Amino acid sequence: MNNRVHQGHYARKRFGQNFLNDQYIIDSIVAAIHPQRSEALVEIGPGLGALTEPVGERLDALTVVELDRDLAARLQTHPFLGPKLTIFQQDAMTFDFANLAQERGQPLRVFGNLPYNISTPLMFHLFSYTGSIKDMHFMLQKEVVNRLVAGPGSKAYGRLTVMAQYYCQVIPVLEVPPESFTPPPKVDSAVVRLVPYAKPPHPVSDVRMLSRITTEAFGKRRKTLRNSLGHLFSADALDEMGIDPTLRAENISVAQYCQLANWLSSHQGEPQEN
Repeated sequence: MNNRVHQGHYARKRFGQNFLNDQYIIDSIVAAIHPQRSEALVEIGPGLGALTEPVGERLDALTVVELDRDLAARLQTHPFLGPKLTIFQQDAMTFDFANLAQERGQPLRVFGNLPYNISTPLMFHLFSYTGSIKDMHFMLQKEVVNRLVAGPGSKAYGRLTVMAQYYCQVIPVLEVPPESFTPPPKVDSAVVRLVPYAKPPHPVSDVRMLSRITTEAFGKRRKTLRNSLGHLFSADALDEMGIDPTLRAENISVAQYCQLANWLSSHQGEPQEN
C-alpha cells in the first residue's frame, strides 16, 4: 500500500508526504538550524512534528504553515507544543512572509521538509521575500540540492541555480537516505542552508530582467546564446561584455547573467542588429 500509516496518519500522495523518523538525522538538522529562544522561526509543512517538536522545545513561540487540515488540527492539540504554536492552515505558495516578519519585528528563519512537487516554485516564492528572511534550512530531493549548489558547466546548473545563487549563499548541510522516512521515498534527500545576502555580490537593477534572461536561455539550453538570446543581444553586444556568443546557457556564470540583465535594463527599447 502506498499510503503507509504513520502515527495514525496516512501519508497523502497528493501532498507528497513522507514523514521523517530517523532520530540521528532529526538531531543533525536541528543542530544545523540552531534555533535560539526568541527568534522568529517558521516551519513549512510540519507534518507529524518530527522537526516541530525539537525546534519548538527551544523556542518561546513557533509559526507553522500546513496545508493538510488533519495535520494542522493535530498540532493545535499537541500537549506541549500547542500553546507555543501559531498555525496557518494554508498553502505556503500563497503565504506572505514579509507580513509575518513585520508582525514578529525581526527577519524570519524558515525551515521544512519540502515535498518534491512544490519545492522549486516554493523557493522562487521565498526568493521574493529575501528581505524579510534571515536564513532557510530545507530538506529537499538530493537532485534539487545538487541544482542549487551547481557551478557553470555542469548538467545540474540551471535557472534555479542562477536565481538561488543571486539571492543567497547556498550551503549543503547533510545527505539523508530514503530509510529515514515513512514511507521511504524512491530518491535520496539532502538538507541545504540558504542565507539571503544583505547585498547581492552581483546586484542587478531589475531582477525581472535576470528572471527573463535565465528563463529564455535555459528554455533552449542546447542552443548557443547567439540562438537562444539573439533576439535580446546582438553578437557585438555579447562580445562587448566579454561573453562568447557560441557558448550555451550552462556555461555562463551567475556574475555574467547579472551583467546581461543590467545591460538589457540600460538598453531597453533599442533595436538589436545581429
